[in-house]
Amino acid sequence: MKEEANAFGKVRAFFWPVYSYELKKLIPMFLLFFFILFNYTVLRDTKDTLIVTAPNSGAEAIPFLKVYGVLPAALIFMFIYAKMSNILSKSSLFYATVTPFILFFAIFSLLLYPNREALHPNGFCDYLQGILPAGFMGLIAIIRNWTFSLFYIMSELWGSVCLSLLFWGFANDITKVGESKRFYNLFGLGANLSLFFAGTFIIWASNLRNTLNVKDPWQVSLNILMLVVVLSGLIILAIYFWINKYVLTDKRFYDATEQKKIKSDKPKLSLKESLKNLLTSSYLGCIAILVIAYGMSINLIEVTWKSELKLQFPNPNDYSAFMGEFSRITGLVTMIMMFFVTGNVVRKLGWRVAALITPVILLVTGALFFTFMIFNSHLKGAIALIGTTPLWLAVIFGMAQNIMSKSAKYSLFDPTKEMAYIPLSQELKVKGKATVDVVGARFGKSGGAFIQQFLIITLGSISAMAPYIGIFLGIIITLWIIAVIALDKKFKIEIAKKEAEEKAFTV
Repeated sequence: MKEEANAFGKVRAFFWPVYSYELKKLIPMFLLFFFILFNYTVLRDTKDTLIVTAPNSGAEAIPFLKVYGVLPAALIFMFIYAKMSNILSKSSLFYATVTPFILFFAIFSLLLYPNREALHPNGFCDYLQGILPAGFMGLIAIIRNWTFSLFYIMSELWGSVCLSLLFWGFANDITKVGESKRFYNLFGLGANLSLFFAGTFIIWASNLRNTLNVKDPWQVSLNILMLVVVLSGLIILAIYFWINKYVLTDKRFYDATEQKKIKSDKPKLSLKESLKNLLTSSYLGCIAILVIAYGMSINLIEVTWKSELKLQFPNPNDYSAFMGEFSRITGLVTMIMMFFVTGNVVRKLGWRVAALITPVILLVTGALFFTFMIFNSHLKGAIALIGTTPLWLAVIFGMAQNIMSKSAKYSLFDPTKEMAYIPLSQELKVKGKATVDVVGARFGKSGGAFIQQFLIITLGSISAMAPYIGIFLGIIITLWIIAVIALDKKFKIEIAKKEAEEKAFTV
C-alpha cells in the first residue's frame, strides 16, 4: 500500500505539482494570465485583419508599420513607464498602464472606425502612390489607413506591455524560485486555454455576417470583438486588485519583509542607468538577444505568410475567421505540448534544453516553409493532382509553421525567459525587464521589418524576397542558439546565489 501511495504521489506531482493551499495563489494568477492573453489573441488577429485587408493595403504595410509606428511607440512608452515607476506604487503603476488601453479600444470601436472615411487622407495618398515607386506601397498604406495603423500599434503594445512586462514582471516579483518551477508551466496552460476560447469567439463574431443584413457586417463583428476586449480588461483590473488584497497579504505566498531583505541595496536606477545596465550586463544582454532573435525570426516568416493569406481571403470577415481558427488550433496544440511533452522539460532536462527547443523548431519549420515558397512553381502539376492550389498549400504550410512556432513560444520560450529574470535584483527586474521585453521585443520585430523593407523596395514584392529571407533567418537563429548556451552558464550561477540567499533568510 505504501509503494502504491508513493507511486500515485509521483504521478500526481508529474501532472499536477501543486499543493492544495497554493490554489489561493495559483488560480487568480492563472485567470489573470488567461484574460490578458485572451485580449492579446483577439487584438492580434483583429489588427492583422484591419491592416492586411484595408483598401490599397496588404502584408507589405506590416514591415513599415513596425519600424515607423510600433518601434517609436515602444520607445515613448519605455520613457513614460520608467518615470511612472519612480513615482507610482506597483499597484497604481499597473492600473495606470492598463486603463489607457481599455479606453483606446472602446474609442476606436465607437468613434474612429465608424468615421474612417472622413478621417483617412485618401486623396493625398492617391497622389503619393502616383509619384512613388511600387515598393513604397506599404508606407503609403499606413498613412492612408492611419486609424487602423494606430490600432495596430496599440495592439502590439498590449502584448509587450500587459503580457510580457506587467504580468510576467508581477509574477516574477511574487513567485519564489521553487514555485516558479511548478507554477509557470501551469500559467502557460491557462494562457493557451484562452487561445482556444479567443479563437472560437473570433470565429463566431466574424461569421455573424452570414446572419446579418447590414451594409458593413465587419463593423458589427468589430464592435462585438472590442466590447469583449474592454470587458476582459476590466476583469483583469479586478483580478489584480483581488490578488493584492487577499493573496499578497498572506505570508505563505508573499512576505514583503523577505523581499526587502533579499533584494539588492542598490539605489533606484534612472532610465539612462537602466539602459547602461542593459548594455554593460552580459546577463541582460543574453536575454535581450533571445527576445530580439525571436521577434526577428517570427516577423520574417509571418509577413510572407500573411501576404499569401490576403490573396486567399481578401474579405475581412473571412480573413478574421481564418485567424480565429488559427488561434484556436494554436491553443490546442500548445496545451498538448505543455501537458504531455514539455511539462517537465525544465525540471527533468534543465533550463538549457527547454530554451533551445524554440529556436530549433523555428529553424526546421522555417526552412521547410521557405523551401516550399521558393520551389512551389515547379510543383504545380503534382499539386493539381491532389485537388488543390499552390496558394492554398502555401497558406496551410505557413499556418502549420506559425502554430509550431507559437506553441513553442508559449510553452517553452516565455517560461524559460521569465525564469531567467528571477535571480536579478528588484530594480533590474522592473527597469531591465521593461527595456528588454518592451523595447527589445520591438527592436526584434523592427529589425526583421528593416530587412523586409529593404528587400521589398529593392525587389518590388514579398514573393521575390523569399530566398533572401530564408538566409537571414538561418543567421539569426544561429546567434539565438549561441546566446542560449551562454545564458545557461550565467543562469546556473545566479540561481544558486538566489537560492542561497533565500535559504539564509529562512534560517
